[in-house]
Formats: sequence, structure tokens, C-alpha cells
Amino acid sequence: MSAQSFAPENPPALRAWLLLVAAMIFLTLVVGGATRLTESGLSITEWKPVSGILPPLSDAAWQAEFKAYQAIPQYQERNRGMSLDDFKVIYWWEWTHRVLARSVGMVFLLPFLFFLWRGLVPQALRGRLWGIFAGGALLGVVGWWMVSSGLAGSGRVSVSQYRLAFHLALATAIYALVLWTAQELAAQRPIDAPPRLRYGAVAIAVLVLCQIYLGALVAGTNAGLAYNTWPLIDGAFVPEASHLLFLEPAWRNFFENVLTVQFDHRMLAYVVWLAVMVHANDCWRARHETSGALILAGGVTAQAVLGIVTLVYRAPIELALAHQVVAILVFTVAVAHAERLWHRRGVIAEAT
Repeated sequence: MSAQSFAPENPPALRAWLLLVAAMIFLTLVVGGATRLTESGLSITEWKPVSGILPPLSDAAWQAEFKAYQAIPQYQERNRGMSLDDFKVIYWWEWTHRVLARSVGMVFLLPFLFFLWRGLVPQALRGRLWGIFAGGALLGVVGWWMVSSGLAGSGRVSVSQYRLAFHLALATAIYALVLWTAQELAAQRPIDAPPRLRYGAVAIAVLVLCQIYLGALVAGTNAGLAYNTWPLIDGAFVPEASHLLFLEPAWRNFFENVLTVQFDHRMLAYVVWLAVMVHANDCWRARHETSGALILAGGVTAQAVLGIVTLVYRAPIELALAHQVVAILVFTVAVAHAERLWHRRGVIAEAT
């Protein structure tokens, strides 16, 4: 048995469904970024996957939610004296994020079951789609694991940066897989791109994902509020090793040392920019997917400039959120571009 390439019989509804799922994940990532920036993620102190869909519907219910929030360290150390109206603002951000995430699960699962029932899902695609669903279910568990790190008894006033970064990276990886699969189902002209272009494009997408992970560490440690100069950081382009690696054991510096976390994010940004410029030149010379490579180069450049401005102005919420949104947009372009170059004879079809 071998998987054929492109099969015209794949119904357009499959691709439309996956693109809708990808769009919803994108929106969930954006709302999740706003939730983090407004420090709203700990406003709901319980995980109720089913009943939690309903928000408080009475004054008594709102008071109960507020009382639960008042018991955690974040309220006691950062928001003591907060009014109920102010609490409602952060509550609605977190509630919206959770409901969107659950909605993605339903929008994925119910049509998927329908397509399976009608025999419309290619055999070669079924395992991958079940894997995506399992990843989404795991993401929900990881989300609560992340939130629980900042609740009463933890001694923290925010979630663990370790868990935050893992949660975001997993969500972004699932988004990439959904988008890649949707693109595979599109009728495309065969491309015989050189291996250097194909592997280079995939490597760039992976690098952007790694950069998003490092960005989550920056957000989780509030590293963007320190060392607000560019191109120097801590007075040098490369800070002294004694400042970068003073925590023991040494690996902790890469997750907990604000200077090291921000420095790593900066350095990988330079690597990504250079890799994208080299790749764009390669695509131009080989006459393969030049427009996609140039769009990616422009997006990465714009994101780099936005990141510098956000840093210099000490990460105001508007700039910080824009930086996060553009990161996902750049990642979207990188994944779509990589899939087009990887795609040589077509895509998923019924195994024969």
C-alpha cells in the first residue's frame, strides 16, 4: 500500500473545515496573549470543563468567584483592593480564552466524526487527525496545569514560565499541523524544489516556533521590562558570562535569569532574520516560491522592528500584544511557505 499524491476526490469541505479550525486556534492564541498581558489568567480558580462554560449569572455567583480569587497570592500581593468591576474585566478575558479553546475542540471533533461516518476522510489522514485531537485534549490539561501553578499554595503571583512556554509552544505546534494539513488538501501545481529550499523552509518554521517559545519565557519572567536598550544589553552586545550564568545549576539561567532569557530571545531573532534573508535569496535565484519567501522576509523584518520598539518602550500592552499577534502571523506564513515548497507531487489521498 502506498499513499498517492493529490487526489481530486478529496472534498473541499475537508480543507474548509481545517482552515476554520486553524482560524479559531489563531484567535485563541491572540486572546491567550491578551489574557497573559492583562494578568487575567488566574481570575478563574477552578477547572470545570463542562459547567465552566457558563459565566456567573447572578450577583451572588460573581461574589463567590471574586472571593475565590481574593484567596490566591496574586490578589493579595498585586491586586489587593481591586473592585468587583475590575475583577470582572480580567475574569471575562480568561473566560473568553477558555470558551474559545473548548469551542475549537467541538468545531474539530464534531465535523471530523461526521466526515469519518460519511467515509470522506482519506485513510492516510485519519491517524494524523486523531493525533491532532489528542494533542488538543492534552493542551486543555496542560492549560490547567499551567494555571494551577499560580493559585493558592503555590506562593507565586503569576503562572510558571516553564508551563506557560510549554503551553504556548504546544498550542502553536498544533496550529501548525492543522494549517499544514489544510494546505496539503489544496489542489496545487507540482513543485520540484531543490532540497536546500525545502529543508531550509521547514527549518525556518521550526526556528520561528522556537522563537515563540523563547518569547513566552520573556513574557513569563517579565524580561521585557528590563534591559530596555538596543542593540546593547547590559552594556554590551554579549553580556559577561558571570551575569548570564550565575544561577546554579547552570540550566536554570535559560529559564529564570531575566538577562539570559532576554538575551537568548534577541540572539535567536538575529538567527531567524539572517536565515530568512538567505532563504529568500535562494528562492529568488532558484525561481521557486519567490513571493512567499519575500513576504516571509518582510514579515520577519517587521516583527524584528516591532520587537525592538516594544522593548525600548518597556512593553506597553498595545505594542506587546501587537508583537505577539505578528509573531503568529509570521509563523503562519512560514508554515504555509514551507508546505508549498515541501509539496512536490501533491498531498494526502486514499491509500491504495
